[in-house]
Amino acid sequence: MDVDRLLPTPEAADLIALTREIADKELSPRVDEHEAAETYPEGLFATLGEAGLLGLAYPEEYGGGGQPYEVYLQVLEELAARWAAVAVATSVHTLACHPLHAFGTPEQKERWLPAMLEGRTVGGYSLSEPQAGSDAAALSCKAERQEDGGGYRITGTKAWITHGGRAGFYALFARTAPGSHGVSCFLAPGTAEGLTFGAPERKMGLQAVPTTAAYWDGALLEEDRLIGREGQGLQIAFSALDNGRLGIAACATGLAQAALDTAVAYANERTTFGRRIVDHQGLGFLLADMAAAVDAARATYLDAARRRDLDRPFGRQASAAKLIATDTAMKVTTDAVQVLGGYGYTRDFPVERYMREAKIMQIFEGTNQIQRLVISRGLAVPEK
Repeated sequence: MDVDRLLPTPEAADLIALTREIADKELSPRVDEHEAAETYPEGLFATLGEAGLLGLAYPEEYGGGGQPYEVYLQVLEELAARWAAVAVATSVHTLACHPLHAFGTPEQKERWLPAMLEGRTVGGYSLSEPQAGSDAAALSCKAERQEDGGGYRITGTKAWITHGGRAGFYALFARTAPGSHGVSCFLAPGTAEGLTFGAPERKMGLQAVPTTAAYWDGALLEEDRLIGREGQGLQIAFSALDNGRLGIAACATGLAQAALDTAVAYANERTTFGRRIVDHQGLGFLLADMAAAVDAARATYLDAARRRDLDRPFGRQASAAKLIATDTAMKVTTDAVQVLGGYGYTRDFPVERYMREAKIMQIFEGTNQIQRLVISRGLAVPEK
């Protein structure tokens, strides 16, 4: 069903309507085939870019959509309700654009941002490493400054890159000096000489968009590929992740909504003991709990987004939204499988895929254990 959304402007309502039209036409008919075959949807992200859906949260002066974050996230939720992998990749693209937009120089933004926001090139986010997932300060991939302004040589391995090998650019974080203040951020082209990618990871879900490792073998990045100052990388990374967590919260909510819709439709059609199963109180209450949980997840991410739109602190609320929405997605998709019974465990219905896709959302963009750590630190009163 279409979610009844409370949107701030008629323009936002038109945007949601456009998103639903594109999602129903371009995503829904293709998702089962590509997820089952683990094949990349060629041309699909170009279509989303041409429709203006890949730069919604960024200024119009650079080719973005100029939309509030609360609107962008609801667009993302609509995409996720049809195809979670595409929505996650869209969220990651938005995340990868953040360092340049927030910390780049006017010249850097003028040079690169329009193509990124218009979707002419799609981005990946390259922070994690095999030994440095939750502990971002443990990065070992090196960026060695060359003499006489000759740029930076990048050497090392990065891991868990959504759109790895397919993206046109990567927000890359590499070490320029020892210590937690020795990480820097770069805007790296996907075609850099000396950059190669591993085989796609064999994942439980989100099969259509590859997740890979990247191998940097002395690739040279020009001096102006540095974003912000040397040593500012972790500040940039964490700033981006606050926004990225909201994107994953919206994706998780869309996935949970899709599972709820499938379960409700089935419960209204299936009969037992002469009654629709939705009319049995035990099942009806389960569906009610699922619906309430989806509504709560949506309200939580919208609260954080509205704080962001008002330039108020939102980091703790972003972590709460990511925690609540992804836990909700895991619970609601599991319950949807239960509602469908044996059919839910088969690939004839999408709920088994939804359940597999929900699990990773509790892990990436900071595990839910890390979200609890962020929230608890936000509650701690400084010692006197």
